[in-house]
Amino acid sequence: MLDVGTPILEVPVAEGSRDQHMVLNMGPQHPSTHGVLRLVLEIDGEVVVRIYPEIGYLHTGIEKTCEAKFYQQVVPLTDRVDYLGPMANNLVYSLAVEKLLQLEIPPKAQWMRVLLAELTRINSHLIWLGTHAMDIGALTVFLYTFREREDILRLFEMISGQRMMTSYIRIGGLALEAPLDFLPRVQAFIRSFPEKIDEYSNLLTGNPIFINRLKGVGYLSPEDAVDLAVTGPVMRASGIDFDVRRDMPYSSYEKFQFNVPVSNVGDCWARYAVRLEELRESVKIVQQALDGMPEGPIKADAPKIVLPDREQMKTQMEALIHHFKIVTEGFAVPAGEVYQSIESGHGQVGYYVVSDGTAKPYRVHMRYPSFADLQALETMCKGRLLADVVAVVGSIDIVLGEIDR
Repeated sequence: MLDVGTPILEVPVAEGSRDQHMVLNMGPQHPSTHGVLRLVLEIDGEVVVRIYPEIGYLHTGIEKTCEAKFYQQVVPLTDRVDYLGPMANNLVYSLAVEKLLQLEIPPKAQWMRVLLAELTRINSHLIWLGTHAMDIGALTVFLYTFREREDILRLFEMISGQRMMTSYIRIGGLALEAPLDFLPRVQAFIRSFPEKIDEYSNLLTGNPIFINRLKGVGYLSPEDAVDLAVTGPVMRASGIDFDVRRDMPYSSYEKFQFNVPVSNVGDCWARYAVRLEELRESVKIVQQALDGMPEGPIKADAPKIVLPDREQMKTQMEALIHHFKIVTEGFAVPAGEVYQSIESGHGQVGYYVVSDGTAKPYRVHMRYPSFADLQALETMCKGRLLADVVAVVGSIDIVLGEIDR
């Protein structure tokens, strides 16, 4: 049992200022920390002197759990790391293992992966925009963004049977063929969504309260962005023009045309503007995927790794036996190690997978952007008012599942 008389985190207060400075807790049950994050703030009046983020309240041990699972069994675990972007997590893990297996993925599966990854990005950004605006006091936008998020979750449920923990992108391709009316439903959503982005912008971009709460707040210089290893929209809002989809393409992203929004301002407003433009670019990518969707199989031709299509199976009993063997015995992966990265809604996600030649991974290490972005919090908040901490935390779009994993 925890001794209530023992401080959880020893906070060193600056010498000579102990009488003037106050140590204040924000979280781990504060709505503006976007999860179970504890921020220990040293403040001088209402000015932030230092911030100490304390993490670990959501620790699940997912990386260690991967070592006890067959390779295919790890896929559902990846859903639960960044629970706001499950398709992206499935994708980066599958790409890493496929690299070890040297599997060639059919074009249709690759394009479907791009389409689903971009829908996931839109979904993630909608949650960020709604909750960030609500932190600042703009409740209406939260209701609007979750209206469109519900449409995306219905699409995910339609194709995978699950709204959030989809486990749909698998090693070797996709879990199932999409229903016949899936792509038309995606088209209907994409056709109407740009008007919704305009709606969000009309509510916020000219709002004087929203402007005053974000502009000039939480500045992060390009040099600090690089030194602190931030990625994704936080990095691009500080003027660093890098996107894994364009600069290190995967899953046929090199065949898609899109712009990478970048700002040189580096404050909370720039991070808002960059993500708003990313929503528009994701719409373009999804439309290109719909227009050029190839025909063909959705799984690699690797019967020892994935369940073949029905026409390749002689009998239903043979299919059941084969599936049972994959589930109960797994499949061996050649010994080796590989690193694979993708661009998720929050930034660069990297998976380092080590195989010892057995049916279970020897090591799976996950590099998620929220963990690195959180260390930039003090740089962005130092010298600002206490109320600005709320705006800055919302602007970096952290997910505690990524941080604690």
